[in-house]
Amino acid sequence: MRPLPPVSVVELFPRERASLLSVLGALSESEWSAPTACAGWSVHDVALHLLGDDVGILSRERDGHVDQSGSEGLDLSQWEQLLAYINSRNAEWVTATRRISPRLLCEMLAFTGERVYQHFAGCDLGALGGAVSWAGPGPAPVWLHVAREYTERWMHQQHIRDAVGRPGMKEPRWFAPVLATFVRALPHTLRTVAAPNGTSLKLAITGPAGGEWYVVRQDEGWQLTADAVAAPEATVAIDQEMAWRLFTKGLTKEAALPHVTQEGDARLTGRVLEMVSIIA
Repeated sequence: MRPLPPVSVVELFPRERASLLSVLGALSESEWSAPTACAGWSVHDVALHLLGDDVGILSRERDGHVDQSGSEGLDLSQWEQLLAYINSRNAEWVTATRRISPRLLCEMLAFTGERVYQHFAGCDLGALGGAVSWAGPGPAPVWLHVAREYTERWMHQQHIRDAVGRPGMKEPRWFAPVLATFVRALPHTLRTVAAPNGTSLKLAITGPAGGEWYVVRQDEGWQLTADAVAAPEATVAIDQEMAWRLFTKGLTKEAALPHVTQEGDARLTGRVLEMVSIIA
């Protein structure tokens, strides 16, 4: 069974940031204040959050700076405690940085964006790094961490674009790597579903940026494979626009169901619709 190839995204970071800055640079004052899908956050707040993402990557990974203030007494290996800690930190950052003007924020995002790209371009993408929690608790390859960071930036840019009516970045070059990264959560999502070895599931995401993925039960658990399975025990098909929103909690399972085709083992298909490919 052949493993899936890595998702290559490093060279996409400069263009993604340029696209974001192009949108932000054209916003009116009222558009900066527009509400987004991120509850309680305006466009300005989401852009501040993206700046915080950059600052965190550069400070923690590039510079080796360790700051776990606020984590006292928490077990960050536990999902709920990790989630609460991250959400608290994110909220603190946005609240503290709201004094930054839109113009200065754009200048800062241009500065940090270039340095994040330089940092990732210098990483050993084949090495093992920290966990990507939604894909599993163990060490993950660095390329998956970098791909996760790309999806974070792409996703929040979409939140901004949706809020101000500026569609874009949905071409396969930018969108396909997002979906291919989100799918890496499938084995972890199915981890508690017992099935005989060889049981397989097909996930089809329709649309120009979509594709087909297969996950197979093995002795060591569910495994994604690059090999097509002729007769999978379960199949889920979903449109690409519904898929990214569903897997990032921007769409409920109930709202997605009219747009989903399910066949076969309902235990498997139902679990796919509960997959979450972000820390949320």
